[in-house]
Amino acid sequence: MGRRTRADGERSREAVLAAAAALATTEGLQRLSLARVATEAGMSKSGVFGLFGSKEELQLETIAWARRAFVDEVITPTLRIPAGVAQLRALAERFLDHLQSRQWPHGCFFASVAADVGGHPGPLRDQVIASQREWTGLLAANAKVALASGELAETTTPGQLAAELSAMLTGADIAYLLHGDTTALDRIRTALARRLPVEEWQVKRQPG
Repeated sequence: MGRRTRADGERSREAVLAAAAALATTEGLQRLSLARVATEAGMSKSGVFGLFGSKEELQLETIAWARRAFVDEVITPTLRIPAGVAQLRALAERFLDHLQSRQWPHGCFFASVAADVGGHPGPLRDQVIASQREWTGLLAANAKVALASGELAETTTPGQLAAELSAMLTGADIAYLLHGDTTALDRIRTALARRLPVEEWQVKRQPG
C-alpha cells in the first residue's frame, strides 16, 4: 500500500508540474498559482498544496521539471556523439527539433519565462539564469574542444560562438512562434550547416 501511495503521489506530482510548465509559457511563471495550476491539472487546490506547500516551491519545482525535460529531449541524445563540432551541431539541431515538436504551447520554456522573471531578482530568476548558463556553457565547451582539435578557425572565440548560436536559436524560437511555419527553423538549419559543417566520420557514435 505504501509503495502504491508513493507511486500515485509521484504521478500526481508529474501531472501538476507538466500543467504548470505549460501554463508558465503562456501566462508567465510569476502568475502561477496553486489554484490556477490545480484547475489545469484537474486537482483540488488543497491537493496541489499538499504536494508543494507554497506557490514559490511550485514555481521552483516547475523550473527544475522543465530543465529535466529539456535535458532528456535535447542534451542526452547528443552525448554519445564526440565532443566538438559534431556535438555542437547536434545540440543546435536537437534544439530546433524540440521547438518543432511543440512540447511547449509558446515555444522554449526558458525563453518564454526569461522575460517574465528577468526584472525580478530572486530565486526564480536565479534558477532560470543557472539553466541558461548551463546550456550556453555546454555550447562553449564543445566549441573549445572543436577549436583545440582544429575543427574551427583559430580566430574563433568559444564563448562568442556559443552566444551567437544561442541568439540564433532563440530567434528561431520567436520566429516560429509568431509565424507558425517551419521556414524559420529550416533557415536556421541551413545556417548551421554552413557555420558548422560536419563530416560523416565526425558523428560516429562512441561505443557504450
